[in-house]
Amino acid sequence: MRIGVYGGSFNPPHTGHALAAAELIQKLALDRLLIVPAADPPHKTLPAGTPSPEDRLELCRLAFSGIPGAEICDYEIRREGKSYTVDTLSMLRSRYPEDELILLMGTDMFLSFSTWREPERIASLAVLAVMHRDDQTETWDSVCHEAERLRQTMHAQVLLVENRCQEISSTVVRRLLAFRAPEGLDPAVQDKILQNGWYLTGGQLKNLPYDKLREISLSLHKEKRRAHVQGTADTAAALAEHWGDDPDTARRAGILHDITKALSEQEQLDLSAKYKMTLTPLQQENPKLLHAKTGAVVARDIFGESEKIFNAIWWHTTGRAEMTLLEKIIYIADYMEPNRCFPGVELLRDLAWKDLDAAVFQGLDQAVAHVRKQGMPLDSDSLSAWNYYRNITERSLRL
Repeated sequence: MRIGVYGGSFNPPHTGHALAAAELIQKLALDRLLIVPAADPPHKTLPAGTPSPEDRLELCRLAFSGIPGAEICDYEIRREGKSYTVDTLSMLRSRYPEDELILLMGTDMFLSFSTWREPERIASLAVLAVMHRDDQTETWDSVCHEAERLRQTMHAQVLLVENRCQEISSTVVRRLLAFRAPEGLDPAVQDKILQNGWYLTGGQLKNLPYDKLREISLSLHKEKRRAHVQGTADTAAALAEHWGDDPDTARRAGILHDITKALSEQEQLDLSAKYKMTLTPLQQENPKLLHAKTGAVVARDIFGESEKIFNAIWWHTTGRAEMTLLEKIIYIADYMEPNRCFPGVELLRDLAWKDLDAAVFQGLDQAVAHVRKQGMPLDSDSLSAWNYYRNITERSLRL
């Protein structure tokens, strides 16, 4: 028999996983496809809100139940310790000594294959089947080069299998679940998740202690943005203490200010529709501007934060005339936190401790100049804020 082995954390299993499974059974003429959820994946740390291994196993049973030839394998769930692929394949080889094992993986995992535990042993136990899309031109040369290298150095059998790919990932699915806008899930899987409150869907997010709020917020960001978010929270707290606002409130607003930033433009639009938000023509045409608005709604409705924090997040990208003290603090903390590096940022940092209104104007002036240079339309709130704080700054200079 030809037996496919499809491993992963499946956290949670989504419709993209099911689509790939069904297609690969057909394209590789598999007699069986073993779905192998990992109990403790060695290459990643499972995020906050992850169900138990046994619960993820049950979600896999639901997600793949309608695919002929697909079977759920609980070997890694039952085995103690890290879920190393070499151990799983060794067990399967002893169980199926006469059959052909085909290990399925995506391009990212394939390109890191040499860093896995005992890759030579894996290559001796199974054919490596690499799933790729026909539009992955950026990585295609790297994949072909690595395939040839593994054939030469490990005598690996490598198959490159073109497959359709649904543009969704478990990471995105988890974010959308947390924001109460689930997508990409089989209805039975979604129902099971919601019934049990998994993936931060259980209403347990309101009024969290800051440390827990921070943990959850950072888990919903892309890794490259986490330092910025933490820097904004720390800077906001310091500015609040300096200017006489509540540091704890500023810190909470800072840690949540970009909470929906990782969503795509379409996901921003979908989340706006979910929360029945009225969008301006400019926002509809430029959905990347929406993260401040959707983030504010998420902060209030899901995390239970105050209207004061809601407004600070709502205005942190565009600004507005007559901002409150906290709104100015979050606006400028986002602009000048320690990870920011652009011409003029040091001036901004200096002003923020001496004249907050002047710092806000400096930030708005740079933002307005950038938008105009790009030939893009200017948000009316930003223009209003720019005029308002320009007048304040000019009056201050005259005095």
